[in-house]
Amino acid sequence: MTGMGKLFVISAPSGAGKTTLVGRVLSRFKSLSYSVSHTTRNSRKNEQDGVDYFFISLAEFEQKISLDLWLEWAKVHGNYYGTSKKFVRNCLGKGRSLLLDIDIQGARQIMDSDLDLISIFILPPSFEVLSQRLENRGTDSREVIARRLKNAKLEMTQKDLYQYVVVNDDLDEAVKELCSIFEKETAQV
Repeated sequence: MTGMGKLFVISAPSGAGKTTLVGRVLSRFKSLSYSVSHTTRNSRKNEQDGVDYFFISLAEFEQKISLDLWLEWAKVHGNYYGTSKKFVRNCLGKGRSLLLDIDIQGARQIMDSDLDLISIFILPPSFEVLSQRLENRGTDSREVIARRLKNAKLEMTQKDLYQYVVVNDDLDEAVKELCSIFEKETAQV
């Protein structure tokens, strides 16, 4: 009989390098599944529906809220983001470990649920570096960057809610640290 899979929740302020780190971890841990979130925001250049996010309408998202189909959901930067309750429970029930890349609001909802999880917060080396990363990304307007930086200050104060904190200063070192967390946690029975 297969046991329950492990649930990993990773959060970070926008621009901390979470997506890059998650991609590197997933490439090294083939037994780890990734939960693709749903969002009402528009896709960015090079993003694919069903790979990066499931891009859905505001009406569809809100209907799923009313039907209690989200494990967690939040409105972030003016858009909804959510994780399918059915997908997560099915994956864990089949003994597959699952990685969720979600914001702090969603992570807190899962922390308050009946699910056992391993929580990891990714920090930038400094607020100045975070600001520069968002500027260099070239995907957002000045107003959006300002909103993301304002939110990042608040999000960074929440890091102590997480079991692990990884500072993404040197990418290779951060990947190594994150992989060691996954190795340790998946080795435990």
